[in-house]
Amino acid sequence: MDADPTVYEDRLDAQLAGEDFAVAVVTATKPDFYKQAPVVAAASDRGLPAFVIHTGQHYDDVLGHGLREYGLEEHVAADLGIRGDLSQKTAQTMLAVKDLAERLDEYDTTVLPVVHGDTHAAGIFPQAWLFATNQLVAHNEAGLRSMAPDYGTVTDPEALVADQWEGEWSVERSEPFPEQYDTFVGSAASIYQFAPVELNREHLLNEGYPASVGGRERIPVVGNSVVDAIDMKADHDGESVFDVYPVLEERDDWIRVDIHRRANLLPGRFTALVEGVVDLVEDGYNVNFVELTATREALENYGYREKLERLADERENFLFTGLWKKHAHVYEFLRSGRCFAELTDSGSMQEELNHIDEAVCLTARFTTDRPETVFDAQTNLLVPPVSGDVVHDTVEYVAETPAVREAIATGDHLYGERVGERIVDFLAERRDAGVFEWADERLGFDAGGDRAFDYL
Repeated sequence: MDADPTVYEDRLDAQLAGEDFAVAVVTATKPDFYKQAPVVAAASDRGLPAFVIHTGQHYDDVLGHGLREYGLEEHVAADLGIRGDLSQKTAQTMLAVKDLAERLDEYDTTVLPVVHGDTHAAGIFPQAWLFATNQLVAHNEAGLRSMAPDYGTVTDPEALVADQWEGEWSVERSEPFPEQYDTFVGSAASIYQFAPVELNREHLLNEGYPASVGGRERIPVVGNSVVDAIDMKADHDGESVFDVYPVLEERDDWIRVDIHRRANLLPGRFTALVEGVVDLVEDGYNVNFVELTATREALENYGYREKLERLADERENFLFTGLWKKHAHVYEFLRSGRCFAELTDSGSMQEELNHIDEAVCLTARFTTDRPETVFDAQTNLLVPPVSGDVVHDTVEYVAETPAVREAIATGDHLYGERVGERIVDFLAERRDAGVFEWADERLGFDAGGDRAFDYL
């Protein structure tokens, strides 16, 4: 499967012609759209030339809607048309980026790509760019490294909470896959790393990345641009989520379930999660189960989809939906007071619910790459998918224990404000700096001579 790239020449000309420096904001998947949009908006406000390179991985009407919802479509100057499985996406990206780099080389402009987070593009695009140009990239939301608590018993919810909020944690980078691989590899090809919190910066420093070079900072702690995205969607663009799903307004204390990570689609974990959710429904809890593409495949493969459809027909307290098209609807619902909790394996949702106080975050994982939301802010709890009973009992314990529920809903906000502006201001101050250096330069020596070369 070959990529089908599209380059919008007029948009490139508008940003690059006559400019010495420009930022290329890279998007690939749904989280990129809303977390990178604040960077594009801030660049536009500050007059810093910027355009979007979209890999094309999320492109359909639902997954790709964020490009339109967050006003990014008009900024896309290159759509790489990447499709397929991990191997195909990797190979296509390497070749498409090389072709794009050659096209950009026609301008007398230093282009600095800004990748985001732990998507596959965050790992592969920086490699491709470095190999094609001998230049590094910048990384928004850098230093995401998974950690796990020192688990004791998981069958006692009270002890499970104490282990997470008061116990010891250690780095455990095996999951999520491939996201942990991608964020780690992306760091290796980045010259600037924008850390959401100090913990992310500490991870990067421990791995040997320099805090500064020549007295200029390289790993600033800027917060997380998801907070800007939430502010950008303070309204719902005229259509309420309750217009789309009226039943959500008829009941309170909904548990919204969003499960899609590869590891959670393994038979043991997936069975535990679905059986736990079904038990919650049968106990009378209001549950909205959101079905993503990978979730549907797992439901069908393990024989659960018809069971959930029957449950939705039989129980007024169970709503079975597809992925919500508008991200503004997710924010509206979480802030509405109708939603008690999000049971999720999403990384971004852990950040979003740190910023949103009206609903609590319950993360269906054994590890998390946002551990600060657990042991620092206490706005999040891991719900390890060991069995249906553990899932059910942990969620029930939080729902029925006011002190725990209140603590999760009112913890400290960690991710700052006006993050897109902080990123753009940082880059604007370095528009005359180089985008690669050798060891002698990092160590303060001047070996002289031409510092660039072409690969043979």
